[in-house]
Amino acid sequence: MKENIIDIRHLSKSFGDKKVLDDINLYVRRGEFITLLGPSGCGKTTLLRMIAGFLKPDEGSIMLDGKDIAGVPPHERPLNTVFQRYALFPHLDVYDNIAFGLKLKKTPEDEIDKRVRKVLKLVAMSDYEDRDVETLSGGQQQRIAIARAIVNQPKVLLLDEPLAALDLKMRKDMQIELKEMHRKLGITFIYVTHDQEEALTLSDTIVVINEGKIQQIGTPTDIYNEPVNAFVADFIGESNILKGRMLRDRRVAFIKHEFDCVDEGFGEDVRVDVVVRPEDIYFTTDPAKCQFTAKVNSCTFKGVHYEMYVDTDTGYELMIQDYDPYPVGSEVMLYIDPDDIQVMKKERTENKYTGTVTAEGTVEFLGAEFECDTKGFEVGEDVTVKVRFEKVDLLDHEDEAITTGHVEFILYMGNHYHLTIRTESGEKIWVDTNDIWDKNDFVGIKILPKDICLEKVTAANE
Repeated sequence: MKENIIDIRHLSKSFGDKKVLDDINLYVRRGEFITLLGPSGCGKTTLLRMIAGFLKPDEGSIMLDGKDIAGVPPHERPLNTVFQRYALFPHLDVYDNIAFGLKLKKTPEDEIDKRVRKVLKLVAMSDYEDRDVETLSGGQQQRIAIARAIVNQPKVLLLDEPLAALDLKMRKDMQIELKEMHRKLGITFIYVTHDQEEALTLSDTIVVINEGKIQQIGTPTDIYNEPVNAFVADFIGESNILKGRMLRDRRVAFIKHEFDCVDEGFGEDVRVDVVVRPEDIYFTTDPAKCQFTAKVNSCTFKGVHYEMYVDTDTGYELMIQDYDPYPVGSEVMLYIDPDDIQVMKKERTENKYTGTVTAEGTVEFLGAEFECDTKGFEVGEDVTVKVRFEKVDLLDHEDEAITTGHVEFILYMGNHYHLTIRTESGEKIWVDTNDIWDKNDFVGIKILPKDICLEKVTAANE
């Protein structure tokens, strides 16, 4: 028997001009609890619906037990789906809701009764078979929806944000029950959620998706402790994400201090991003252990720990979580162990585009024309355009703007914000700023002529 029950190869899907999934490659092991995790609109539900057969891919294949299931309709696939909206039949009682699929298959009555009572016991609803489903609580209805899905003994259970409609306490209780159901059933669970804590709690494997692309695949421990990029680090739990410079193997500089670390292979004097979780910054009273000092500017009790923001001696703000509070205004000594510093390659070090010189002193990129020095370039020539992040001005009006866009993603990096802006042309521009913007804010974009650098297009930078 193959270890992988599902193999997804080069899967892509677009709706109109928007590419929702872009070259997805993923395998699911038999009996695994795998979670598709990402923000709203990232493509995770679209992927689940294609596995279920409700949507057809534009490209690629989905293999189940080694066979391509592209032409297999949803009702013939050995899969069942549990939705956020429970989709129970209001005119049927609990027993008949669960038995519905078995009756359609003309399963013998004694077999139906045996299997319905078995799953009722599994979801802790044994005494509810005669109840009207509309009299049940949200958590009870979700249990019945799960029971109805697993009574057909599917090879794979697909769960599309099944706990999203429940309150916090009920959601946490159902997480424990789902984990136990998975253990008892031994079948494959593919789970969709945007809740990071839920994914960390339930999963054997997490697949982090953003903008239709897989960002990282790993165990909950790997995803939390070793994020591969700033998006994953920011999306999974709380993080201090900071600009850094890899000085050499096992030595990195950030917040204007140097630290020992465990990372190797980045090269020497290379720009990187650094992640330090707030629980991994430690207080000390030993000057010999102190690596840097800071001043506490806020301290909030969070139930299990205290969350503190401190201003370092070099002007950076860090979040620290500790079981002991430190008074606001107090001067503290801090250190970070080498194992707790995660170094990541920078995805980009500047904005870079292919543009066209449209006239003397004018270049077109991002769907707009910008003034700049075009000396040495011919009109009509394609060029590489480079703009440093901090050289992009964001305006709250259009009067002086060259083009416009919306704030798509915000990353706080200790002493500034790193913003992703989706321009009106559909392209992205990245901005470093000290100004505070909110996600989805409409912004004007202005770049001064002196801050636009043009280069000849070569094979290396095409």
